[in-house]
Amino acid sequence: MPLRDLRTQATRRTPEELVAHLQRFPLAPKFSAGIWYFSPMASRFHDKYQSDLSIEARLEKIAGLREMGVVGVEAHYPNEINEDNLNLWRTWSQQSGIRVLTIVPLLFFDREFEWGSLSSPLPEARRRAVERTISTLRINKELGADFAIVWPGIDGYEQPFGTDFIAMRDRFADGLAEAMDAVPGVRVAFEPKPYEPRGRILYGSTAEGLLLAEKVEARLTHPENRRLLAEGHALVALNPEIGHMLMGSEDLAYALSQICEYGRLAHTHWNSQPLGNYDQDLNVGVVAPEQAEAALYALKMAGYAEHFGIDVNPERMPVEVAVRNSIDAIRAAADRINALDHEQVIWATGHPDRARGWLEAYLIRQRAPAASKLPPLPPLPR
Repeated sequence: MPLRDLRTQATRRTPEELVAHLQRFPLAPKFSAGIWYFSPMASRFHDKYQSDLSIEARLEKIAGLREMGVVGVEAHYPNEINEDNLNLWRTWSQQSGIRVLTIVPLLFFDREFEWGSLSSPLPEARRRAVERTISTLRINKELGADFAIVWPGIDGYEQPFGTDFIAMRDRFADGLAEAMDAVPGVRVAFEPKPYEPRGRILYGSTAEGLLLAEKVEARLTHPENRRLLAEGHALVALNPEIGHMLMGSEDLAYALSQICEYGRLAHTHWNSQPLGNYDQDLNVGVVAPEQAEAALYALKMAGYAEHFGIDVNPERMPVEVAVRNSIDAIRAAADRINALDHEQVIWATGHPDRARGWLEAYLIRQRAPAASKLPPLPPLPR
């Protein structure tokens, strides 16, 4: 697949241009699912509540979600997709009509990565992480995936005293750049997370992810990569996860708009998450649906046309139900915000001194099942 063009996300618009854009651009989510949560995951607190499933059985379940709008699948290399089962994936993709959207290097699970992967101070472990990333990028390219998500779950620390943080961050950026130059033209979508499994993970916030993107791109040397960068394409983009942003007490709409400001939003992972808690991967909309709506409106403002990845951990319900509920929650929220009076919304946010409380009152009525029972909404003094 050719590199997806994210550059229009960074378009600056006047208020009038923004209203026209909001009126003509419908947010129409298309969905992907991660194969990892279609079989129960290990927990240190309780036994698995469901039986383990083979890759074939998981793919069969995902194929059944095509009618719900799942058009992409995500998987890790080498535990879920690898050189030995590529034909299985190709055949399944042709038969199901679902693309392999991204292949993720498994850089956080193996014992050899105990002290980090791309950032490891141990040369043998770091070399292994670089080679695994290279292999993952090659399979992404071979299957025509849109990008490779990179999540540094095991790259971090618990004891800050005496740690050479700059060297740690440099090793990570250098290793990622080396892998990308070995397989030029493949976009990486970096996924920040502030903590868990490490006490503190490298590049754990949205802002840090953007710093990493610029740092890695500055290190790329392959002519094909330099050409794409010269054309304004992002080769290191981001894949923010709703739960991870909330773990870091980020505001969803603000953080997503910051990524779009630089044309770097390649993909999004959706779930819900209590603030300041461990990574729960609850279904979309279970916690703070108003934050999800604000996030979706920010994406509509930026003209986001990439996939919405469902990333949940449905321990106590069938995985198909969890995915369907999450898709329904996103679609329902998208329908609500598409139907808003964008001209009045943008005027109110642009004239806060003359629209005190109006937007809040307007949204209350838009969310109310029987808005007619509420007092009439005062008109804006336009």
